[in-house]
Amino acid sequence: MQEQFFDFSHGITLLGIISVIVLLVIIRSFRILWEYERGVVFMLGRYWKVKGPGLILVFPIVQKMVRVDLRLVVLDIPTQEVISRDNVSLQVNAVLYFLVVDSKKAIINVEDYFEATSQLAQTTLRSVLGQHELDVILAERDKLNASLQGILDAQTETWGIKVRNVEIKQVDINESMIRAIAKQAEAERDRRAKVIHAEGELQASEKLAKAAEVLSKQPQSMVLRYLQTLGMIAEENNSTIVFPLPIELMPLIENFTKKKKT
Repeated sequence: MQEQFFDFSHGITLLGIISVIVLLVIIRSFRILWEYERGVVFMLGRYWKVKGPGLILVFPIVQKMVRVDLRLVVLDIPTQEVISRDNVSLQVNAVLYFLVVDSKKAIINVEDYFEATSQLAQTTLRSVLGQHELDVILAERDKLNASLQGILDAQTETWGIKVRNVEIKQVDINESMIRAIAKQAEAERDRRAKVIHAEGELQASEKLAKAAEVLSKQPQSMVLRYLQTLGMIAEENNSTIVFPLPIELMPLIENFTKKKKT
């Protein structure tokens, strides 16, 4: 009688353990994926399907799920040493915006899509900037950003990654190069000033030539202009002014004054 009771209690204990294990398995089979998450599910090592979002069922032992975040990732590209096309050493850093658009490719085609994208961005940044001169790198960042974005997007497509944007944040150069650039800018400003001054002199000479041609045809206009100049000087300064009078203008002045009297 005692043996039967022992066997019965042993069976109850074993049944309870099995029930607990089954309950734990059932509980672990349910997974919750947020709206921005997807689960890549493998069945006995082979790809099965992508699930989510919401409550999903994954059977332990026979199935395995890998979570994938679909939100936009902001990746800071560390400072890279770049040698420009005109042999100038630069320190350049940038920021990369990307997101996963194909969860299956992001898990199956690459071991770590985040690290792979980071390394690719670093090498591409050095390669693209090294093909341009310093002036282009400093002045045409928008074009360089677009070029970087296009190259990275094309290469990460097989990983299920979409590169939204690339922005070059900062370009640092050494002190000696800064002084050289400042001298170059100063020389450029001096050159422009001289060109503008020369163009002004040329335009003034053309106007003076035309004025001289008009005055040569009408000597009376020359006399009138001469007298107007004297009047303007007298109004501005009350001091005595010695103004040389060309002898050849004397007959013209006499004729002009006689005409005014008559």
